[in-house]
Amino acid sequence: MELAASARCGIKALQLLQPPAMQALLQLQSQQLRYRQTKHWNPKFKKQRAQKFVKIDLPNFQEKSSDLSQDEMRSRLKERGVLPPRPWLERPFHISCTGGIFEPYVPPEGDGKKSFISSAGAKQKLEFLEKKSKSVMAVRKIRSYEEEFSTDDFPSQAQDIYIAAHAQMAAKNKHQLREFVTERCYPEMMHNVRDKTIHWRFLQSLEPPRLVHARVTDIISKENLYAQVTVRFHTQQVLAIYDRFGRLMHGSEIIAKDVLEYVVFEKHISNEYGKWRLHDKIIPDWLPPREPAPITYRVIEEPEEAVELLAEGDKKLEAGAEKPNVEQPAQIEVAPTVSAAVEVDSENKASKVTKPSPTI
Repeated sequence: MELAASARCGIKALQLLQPPAMQALLQLQSQQLRYRQTKHWNPKFKKQRAQKFVKIDLPNFQEKSSDLSQDEMRSRLKERGVLPPRPWLERPFHISCTGGIFEPYVPPEGDGKKSFISSAGAKQKLEFLEKKSKSVMAVRKIRSYEEEFSTDDFPSQAQDIYIAAHAQMAAKNKHQLREFVTERCYPEMMHNVRDKTIHWRFLQSLEPPRLVHARVTDIISKENLYAQVTVRFHTQQVLAIYDRFGRLMHGSEIIAKDVLEYVVFEKHISNEYGKWRLHDKIIPDWLPPREPAPITYRVIEEPEEAVELLAEGDKKLEAGAEKPNVEQPAQIEVAPTVSAAVEVDSENKASKVTKPSPTI
């Protein structure tokens, strides 16, 4: 206590002796200073810090939609800026390709065997010119969406797609194959490829590929257009298919075959990122059916004892089947005697019944 009192006396003496400025400084030091704990240490950007926080009106979570009327529900949805729910469910879907060939090209019978010099060849050329008008209109429609499309350059591009698709199929590259074929053609190409080895090679083109048919159609809406182009290929190829045991099922790796095909390519021309892909192959009705490939099966060798037992069982069955045939006539002969005995017994009974009773 004495120390505190002496300190106060010393401060008062200094206040009396010092000038007014020194007295104010000593007075501040003697007082207790307090600061706001929620105040930011940097007074700058006070307005910007206040804008970081947005006050929102929280909805009433205890409110049930079943308790509200239609007008109240409509006002609540307008306040929140929400559209009313639809009674049906819509799911978006994308049609990347068509499900078949529209207006398929009919290959002339005997194509690849008859020359244009013969009467049959000249007739085929005339029919081709008659059907060309629709194809010309379709090509014009394709060029309105794809300016670089040309009937002279497209067959070579189609041949590259054809070779790449078959090479990926032989290598069984499923993901890369989808870049060259449509979703409809993919399952048909990969059908029955499992557990088989395919050797395929493209040797040469016997005739340059040419565009023979073109069509454009719309699906669902008139703006959603799909183009299909049929290209004629007359090529030389090598194909050999082996089963899982390594046995040759079809073709040969040595013998080359001449192949005449009409291949359909499709593109979604309304799609900016659409591209030409292999869609289908046209098989004419007049083409004879192919022979099925020979299929190998595993032969299960049964033991000799089982074979002998089966042979003995067959003999016993044959012997048992012969015995009823021998005894059958005897049964037929005995049947009349039994019926005669039954008739005699019935007559005796009748005579006993009709005989008069003796009188007493």
